Amino acid sequence: MNVLCVWPNYYSKYPPLGLLKLSAYHRSRGDIVQLVRPPEVPRFVPDVIYVTSLFTYAWEKVKEAVNFYRRLFPGKPVVLGGIYASLMPEHAEEEIKPDYLWRGVIPELDEVLPDYSLVPWWDGSLVFTSRGCIRRCPFCAVPKLEPEFTYRPSVTDLICERYSQVVFWDNNFLASPYHMEILSELADIKKRRRFFRIDFNQGLDARLVTPENAKAIASLRMQVVRLAYDSSSQREPLKRAIDMLVEAGVNRKNFLVYVMFNYEDTPDDFLRKVQDLLSWGVAVYPMRYQPTDALKKDSYVAPGWTPELLEMVADARRVLGVNGAWPPYEALKRKFLDASDLEDALKLRSPKEAVAT
Repeated sequence: MNVLCVWPNYYSKYPPLGLLKLSAYHRSRGDIVQLVRPPEVPRFVPDVIYVTSLFTYAWEKVKEAVNFYRRLFPGKPVVLGGIYASLMPEHAEEEIKPDYLWRGVIPELDEVLPDYSLVPWWDGSLVFTSRGCIRRCPFCAVPKLEPEFTYRPSVTDLICERYSQVVFWDNNFLASPYHMEILSELADIKKRRRFFRIDFNQGLDARLVTPENAKAIASLRMQVVRLAYDSSSQREPLKRAIDMLVEAGVNRKNFLVYVMFNYEDTPDDFLRKVQDLLSWGVAVYPMRYQPTDALKKDSYVAPGWTPELLEMVADARRVLGVNGAWPPYEALKRKFLDASDLEDALKLRSPKEAVAT
């Protein structure tokens, strides 16, 4: 078979893992595979066209991709999968009209090593050592995408020797009963490959940090240790986790804490969370809540918030932030800690005011 894998033109810094796994499966059967992004024309006429999808609000890019390759290859079956297809299958069926729609993970492919030859520019192993999450937070898409919490006992076989990093996409790595064994495997790799980078990209569950796993995490000398502060109820567990990790040897400058806003919180709640983190000496990464069925990015405004205030957060990330985060620099700490409310904290000085001071 000639197999065409289509990666729509939405933004993503990571390659499409599902398509890479499909490619590995088909090539093991002797099929010919090519990965394309519109308007790239493949070197063959495909027998099947696989199209992936990302966030629901990027659905129009998916539709553009499907329409483009349908015009090139009329009558060839289009198979649509990915996050948008799984979260909003009815919308996808109506708007994109694939010949086949796949929801969720393909279990037979989950243990397949991705075909990284399709993305020669990429440098990293993308891995899941677990699927799903024990928390089932109401704002999260994971319970819909991966309803069962499953895990594997090892990661070594998923890590490519030629790559300088491994990126974990586990939704709750520390919930796995094998997380200590996997941390030990990573420590062994780190000893052999001094400059090997490890990234738990989705963040670690602060409520599951213990002195034992904190020591194991610290031994990996990660450039970024990601945690989350989704609600005010997580304040004490998060503070304990940070303290344990610091005690184990993690530098405060290496923390990055995702802080959700525009959900059930108020602007005052968000400000208090930011103040907490900056006073604890760790960086804040504001994460604007998007409903799992949002068809337009940044269109949702929660009760208590306004479009103007949400835009102020975005502006402050661009102007005051570093790669979208607010680091605990002394001037930035004072700006937030001394603010009377969130609007006051987010106000940006005019060029004239900046020159005057």
